[in-house]
Amino acid sequence: MSKNLHLLLSGFIVILAGLVYGGYPSYLMPLIFDFEANALELKNILRAVMGIYIGIGVFWLIGATKQDFWKAATLCNILFMGGIAFGRMVSTVFDGILSLFTPALILELLFFAWGLYNLKKYN
Repeated sequence: MSKNLHLLLSGFIVILAGLVYGGYPSYLMPLIFDFEANALELKNILRAVMGIYIGIGVFWLIGATKQDFWKAATLCNILFMGGIAFGRMVSTVFDGILSLFTPALILELLFFAWGLYNLKKYN
């Protein structure tokens, strides 16, 4: 179970994040992030991000339940978590610390490290 736990947890979290980003952007973006998402182009981008997050999250859940996909899902998880954490760190350097996303950065770094650990331990 511990071998798959990082994929299960991060899969559910990323699917939920995707639903927040694209589920109802005209309502959720002002409520959560304090900006309007009324432009059609912005709604389209947010819903595309939702699709990416849901697709990746589902892949991780499949990797947690079907061992033939575990390694690929773990590598994908490591790259996703490492990449998004890197982007947040770049933003922190250039834009400043954003308290809303600091917990997300910490979680992404933890999932990145956990995935690396699991890949080394179970590969």
